[in-house]
Amino acid sequence: MTRTLSDHCPPSFDPDDPRRLAALRSYAILDTPPEPEFDDIAQMAAQACDAPMAHVNFIDTDRQWIKAAVGHDAREMPLHFGFCTQALAEDGILVLPNLKQVPELASNILVAGPPHLRFYAGVPLLTPDGWAIGTLCVLDREPRTLTAQQEFILEALARTVMAQLESRRSAAALRAREAELRLVADAMPVLIGLIDRSFTYRFANAAYQTWMGRAPESVVGHTLSEVLGEDEFEARRPQMKRALAGEEVRIEMNWACPNGQVRIADIRYMPRFAADGSVDGFYVFVHDVSDRKRVEDLLQTRASRLEAQVAFQTRDRDRIWTLSPVLKVVAAPDGRIESVNPSWTRALGWSEGQTVGQAFLSFVAPEDQDALSDILSRLAATQPVDDTELSFVTRDGSTRRILWTIVPEDGLLYGFGRDITEQRQAEEALRQSQKLEAIGQLTGGVAHDFNNLLTIIRSSVEFLRRPDLAEERRRRYLSAVSDTVDRAAKLTSQLLAFARRQALQPEVFEVSERLRTISDMLDSVTGARIQVITDLPREHCYVRSDASQFETALVNIAVNARDAMDGEGKLTLRLDAGAPMPPIRGHAGAPGPFVAVSVTDTGTGIPQTDLARIFEPFFTTKEVGKGTGLGLSQVIGFAKQSGGDVGVSSTEGEGTVFTLYLPQVKPAVEETVAGSDDVVAGEDAGLRVLVVEDNLEVGRFCTQILEDLGHHPIWAENAEAALARLQEGAEHFDAVFSDVVMPGIGGIELARQLRASHPNLPMVLTSGYSHVLAQDDGHGFDLLRKPYSAEELARMLRRAVTGSGQRRGSVPI
Repeated sequence: MTRTLSDHCPPSFDPDDPRRLAALRSYAILDTPPEPEFDDIAQMAAQACDAPMAHVNFIDTDRQWIKAAVGHDAREMPLHFGFCTQALAEDGILVLPNLKQVPELASNILVAGPPHLRFYAGVPLLTPDGWAIGTLCVLDREPRTLTAQQEFILEALARTVMAQLESRRSAAALRAREAELRLVADAMPVLIGLIDRSFTYRFANAAYQTWMGRAPESVVGHTLSEVLGEDEFEARRPQMKRALAGEEVRIEMNWACPNGQVRIADIRYMPRFAADGSVDGFYVFVHDVSDRKRVEDLLQTRASRLEAQVAFQTRDRDRIWTLSPVLKVVAAPDGRIESVNPSWTRALGWSEGQTVGQAFLSFVAPEDQDALSDILSRLAATQPVDDTELSFVTRDGSTRRILWTIVPEDGLLYGFGRDITEQRQAEEALRQSQKLEAIGQLTGGVAHDFNNLLTIIRSSVEFLRRPDLAEERRRRYLSAVSDTVDRAAKLTSQLLAFARRQALQPEVFEVSERLRTISDMLDSVTGARIQVITDLPREHCYVRSDASQFETALVNIAVNARDAMDGEGKLTLRLDAGAPMPPIRGHAGAPGPFVAVSVTDTGTGIPQTDLARIFEPFFTTKEVGKGTGLGLSQVIGFAKQSGGDVGVSSTEGEGTVFTLYLPQVKPAVEETVAGSDDVVAGEDAGLRVLVVEDNLEVGRFCTQILEDLGHHPIWAENAEAALARLQEGAEHFDAVFSDVVMPGIGGIELARQLRASHPNLPMVLTSGYSHVLAQDDGHGFDLLRKPYSAEELARMLRRAVTGSGQRRGSVPI
């Protein structure tokens, strides 16, 4: 929701709040070098809002630090220089159309002096916990405002900034965890290496320095023959080939260390299995068992020394077990847990006492239990398994996503888990933002194509009604209708509603009368076992809205109610007039007056966890094939575009109430127009019309209609061609009839140019859809909406020519 400083006094904002500063610093973003991801977002914000300047900035205790900027240098500045602290105090987008007219900002150094800013719009950057840490804003040196679509894009880009920050933080945490694992491996006295099928080292830990006198970085990337020497490599090649064949190989030998000491080495070659079950390499583990051998030989006389050695190794192992951030689980082959490390408790909340002895399966969320059962079965059959992502239930009832590696060894199962919950949440947020943007773009394209087709159908049908139509032309119109209907059947109209981009056709109508009509219609929609009740006031109340979309919205709500009641129950329509609109989903209310239409059912209700998502496009709780997730998206799209909103309250097991709020208006005044606008072929005929249409079929059909009406059309396939034709002689035309959506120069821009260069030349626009028309119907020009009839076209041209003052003289085209 757009906020301006003139709307209210903004709440106080404390930049020194330690909790906010802690949230900011957790992202480690301050004073970092430029990054393309943030530069691209700033560039997209500037382009989408048609603004010369934009930046992504973060608010520290005493400064405003700019991470990415367009139109000016990225730098830091004192807090009082900018306007972003005001934006951080808002719960939505802050738009300041003219900074010079805001008393408390007119003296700001950036307003009074260079760069002489006049316009500002900023969206707070909010953490998942609700802390405002910065803004995404656009600026201009001229007073202006933003369209609803530009506000939507700016808010979506702000969420993308936060998704990028969450992704960076998750990646940093992953790198830290990997570094900790490397530290653990380097701290172990065991030599550990990974060798691929070409006998090339891919990993080596720090123990290589002790065992071979070589740093691990000097080993990785080299072959075994280069590291061990050709003779030693050939001596061990047979055992290594067995490991590459899938066999675990164990040998014992004397090992000459660089310090001259000879150790007894226990060497293991363990095959590493790829995702497809093939062996892509093998691990090398070299243990120093010299002490163990000596202890075995001198067990009776040196027992105390052996016990001390074992105790030291045990403490070292226990320290690694305790401090590791990886969740570790030791389980029996049947999945019964025998031991867990502290990271298990830190991540899931279950203590060791609550875990040991329980089935590993009992901690997994129900939807993933079959997957774990399959893993345990494959391990029991000695089959390799891939790393698996599973949902685990925590002690407080929530779930965490854990990526598990489960390895069988010595009759036990060893599980190593990494918590990736935050990473998945950040990925889902980014995907949702991208999906919403893609849906909006698809909606406009579908509507434009669909209305082009309807224009051909409607005009053809009206000519077919004429009794004197020649047979050859009748066949032509019938073929056009048949072909166009086939193509139109593949498109859908509902996409425009939930994307909130349809150009509504508002009219003033009486709500009670409309609800009585809808109530009769709902009897057939809901079925005989659902009782439909209407509770309407005696006095009349009116709204100005799209009546068709109003009916569609109520039908969509009723269909959801029918499914929630499983086809049996009571559905109540209630109308209240003159009511204020309360705050809804964190958005401020409005005093009104509003008309409130409530739809109450006696169904199963909506779970609180789903209540916040029911208006999202494609979200549905119905089974596959029984719901698209678009119905309620159409409802809220229609309500928002009509200046209202939709409230919902629900109690599980008792039912749900949807309340549609629309601005209440006074009844429309009926105007009587003398005469008739009916137009037939030959009346006001002979107009010379320049038709501008990029669609080949529509252009041909439009010129045919005009010819059948007795006019003289000339067709230009784009605005550039039309301007060139008019430059040759605008006096040859009585009117220009142009589509709005065209490549290159659009219809509205063409009309503006002609208004400046040929103010007496009548201009009529036509369109089935345009994002520009969705915000401003016609932009001050006569607009004929597709699909249109031949009579409507003739009437609009006659009105435009008559309104221009006089018809032009007879000049041949």
